[in-house]
Amino acid sequence: MPMAGKARDPLRIALLGCGVVGSQVARLLGEQAGDLSARAGGPLEIAGIAVRRPELDRIGGVNESLLTTDAAALVTRPDVDLVVELIGGIEPARSLLLAALESGKSVVTANKALLASDGAALHRAASANGADLYYEAAVAGAIPLLRALRESLAGDAVRRVLGIVNGTTNFILDRMDSLGSDFGTALAQAQRLGYAEADPTADVQGHDAAAKAAILAGLAFHTQITSADVYTEGIAAVTADDIASARALGFVIKLLAICERCDGGVSVRVHPAMIPRVHPLAAVHEAYNAVFVEAEAAGRLMFYGAGAGGQPTASAVLGDIVAVARNRRAGLRGPEPATYAELPVVPMADALTRYYVALDVADRPGVLAPVAERFARRGVSIKTVHQEGRGEDAILIIVTHTARESALAATVADLTAMEAVRAVDSVMRVEGE
Repeated sequence: MPMAGKARDPLRIALLGCGVVGSQVARLLGEQAGDLSARAGGPLEIAGIAVRRPELDRIGGVNESLLTTDAAALVTRPDVDLVVELIGGIEPARSLLLAALESGKSVVTANKALLASDGAALHRAASANGADLYYEAAVAGAIPLLRALRESLAGDAVRRVLGIVNGTTNFILDRMDSLGSDFGTALAQAQRLGYAEADPTADVQGHDAAAKAAILAGLAFHTQITSADVYTEGIAAVTADDIASARALGFVIKLLAICERCDGGVSVRVHPAMIPRVHPLAAVHEAYNAVFVEAEAAGRLMFYGAGAGGQPTASAVLGDIVAVARNRRAGLRGPEPATYAELPVVPMADALTRYYVALDVADRPGVLAPVAERFARRGVSIKTVHQEGRGEDAILIIVTHTARESALAATVADLTAMEAVRAVDSVMRVEGE
């Protein structure tokens, strides 16, 4: 257990990374030093900043004497109390944080990829060495979501977490919906505005959201979940026709992270889905994030705000720094996530949801009946049918009632084999009803 410090002992911070977020953390630690000291119970001081290239202009305003390229030496320095990791990726972040924790130093990180792949090892190291491990900034930027799951809802039973946790994909889908842009055009605009990286793979393929979903599910359901447990689909296959069809049906398409209790286990998935335009998540525009948490006693809670960016993410990091400082001065440790439940992860084939299916069919009498029979054969109930004719062909749009994923997959295979079905143009899940 950490020793209680004197009231005005400074908390000495090693900052790993001084990029978009790290530079804002350093700036705010300086500009708000007085207020932060009062809230933390004593001064917060930067002991050193590890960077790859100290000559970068974005480190302007930082005391150059604090800069070092030797991160390994910095994290184990005797005068360092807290390591703040903002470099991202698995290595060297993992080795650096384990070294810090094994030296008894607390850690604040925004590294969702590392937490989702190897968070258990970090928590074990923190527990074994009496150190704190905080990571509010790893999911949804400035939104205080993880603290709510870990602390505020500790006395409740969370049933479902559903939301938009990736600002890049939300921006792209929002532009496709509001401006009629195709995927490539919307992605290029996101890159020009700084919402998407030059290599947007982690965002558009859903990997970033999957890592966040794993963290959310672990905290919500007290079960160890990794990113490998998360069923993941990105948005690259979403077309302008999908967007238009959704609009015609009163839906909008969003990339959703969905974590829920079902069939005695936990289902964790990330994929595009249609949601009704009257649903609150439909009104989440640009690069914003929003998450619904459904709990047994508390009911439905919504968290909304800036999910990325230097200043919003720095706000979450600073909140964690203050929490560590308070714990240290009180001789306490922060709460650890409980993984006592050990719930199994339910395969995606057993997930239950509704579906939108668009079929390119021959425009002739008698086509609908055999198509409907294929759905009924697999136990998939049809809610609505809409047909649009175009010469000898037609687009048949079907929205189902709730069905099992495996049943829908078998239905699609049956439809593909039908002579009257030229192609299964699109299959998308429907949520929020």
